[in-house]
Amino acid sequence: MVNYEVNFLYAVPICILPLILKTFFDPRLGLFTHVITILTLGFIVPNSFEFVFLQIIAGIVTIQSVTQLQNRANLFITVGRIVFVYLIGYIAFTIIHEGGVSEIELTIIGLFFLNGLLTLFAQPLIYLCEKIFGLVSDVSLLELSDTNSPLLKELSDRAPGTFHHSLQVANLAETAANEIGANSLLVRVGALYHDIGKMNAPTYFSENQASRLSPHEELSPAESAKIIIDHVTNGIVIAKKHKLPKRIIDFIRTHHGTSKVYYFYKKAEEISGETPDTKSYSYLGPKPFSKETAILMMSDAVEAASKSLKEPTIDKIQNFVESIVNKQVEEKQFNDCNITLAEIETLKKVLSKKLINVYHLRVAYPK
Repeated sequence: MVNYEVNFLYAVPICILPLILKTFFDPRLGLFTHVITILTLGFIVPNSFEFVFLQIIAGIVTIQSVTQLQNRANLFITVGRIVFVYLIGYIAFTIIHEGGVSEIELTIIGLFFLNGLLTLFAQPLIYLCEKIFGLVSDVSLLELSDTNSPLLKELSDRAPGTFHHSLQVANLAETAANEIGANSLLVRVGALYHDIGKMNAPTYFSENQASRLSPHEELSPAESAKIIIDHVTNGIVIAKKHKLPKRIIDFIRTHHGTSKVYYFYKKAEEISGETPDTKSYSYLGPKPFSKETAILMMSDAVEAASKSLKEPTIDKIQNFVESIVNKQVEEKQFNDCNITLAEIETLKKVLSKKLINVYHLRVAYPK
C-alpha cells in the first residue's frame, strides 16, 4: 500500500489480527502480537508516530470490547468502536497540525469506514482458520451445544439416561467454570459429548437400565470393567467419525483420568480374595490437563455418584462432594493441569450448592 497509494493505509484492516487471536487464544497474546506488528510497520510507513498511535489505541479498543463473538451484533459494535477511534484520532491529529478542521479530508474519513467494512471479514476468516488449523471458536461451540444436533439426538434416542446425565453435568460444570473464570461454553460442550461412547452398549450403564436386572450379573468383574472403560475409547472413535474438534475430544479422553472402575475392582477383590491387577481396572487416561477438563472430571464424578445418595441432606451432600473431590486430589488426577487448591475449594462449594438446589433441599425448620 505504501508503494501504491499512501492514503490507502487507512483502509488496511489491521485490527483483524488481534480480533482473530483473541477469538482462539488469550487476549494478552492478541494485544502483544498487535503491538509488535504495529511497531514493525512503523519503520516503513510515513507519519509513523501517528500510524503507531492510532493503531495501538484501536487494537486496545478491539481487545477490550470483543466479547462473545458468537453474537453477531457484538462484531458490528466492535467495528463501530474501531472506526470511531480512527475518526477521533485522525481529527485530533489534523487539528493539532493544521490548527483547525478545514484540512480534514472526506476521502480519508471514507477510507476509515472502508476499514470497518473490511474488518467484518474477520468472521469468515475465523471459520477458515477453524477448518485449516483445527481451532475452535465460540461460534462453533455454540453450534455444538445445540441438543438437536444429529449426534446428541442419537445419544438421546439410544441412551436417554446418559443424555440426561450429560445435561446435568453440563449445567454443573458451566456454573463451576463461571465461578473460577474458566471457559464455561467450552466446558458445557465438552460435558454434553463426554459420554457419547456409552451409545455402543447403553444397557451396561446403570442410568440406562429400565429394570433392576443388570447385564453385568452374567459377566466377570474383569469383563464388566472392560466394557465400562471402553466407553472412553468408543467415544473418541465416534467423535472423530463425526468430526468433533480436538478440544472436545480431549474432554472425552480425560474425564476419568487414570482412575479405577472402583465397584468392579472391589468386587474382583471380594471374589478372588486377592488384590486384582490395577491396570485391568483403570482408565487409560490421560489425566486432565486444563482447568476445563478438571472441572468436567469433578462434575461428572459428583453428579454420577449423587444418584446413590439415600435421603440426601445439606450436610450429606457437602460431605459427599468433599470426599469425592478429595479422593481425586489424593490420586493426583489434577497434577497435570493449572488449577490451584484455592480454585478446587471454590469448585467444591459451587458443586455442593448446585446439587442442593437440584434436590430442592431446605434447612429444617424448628417445630
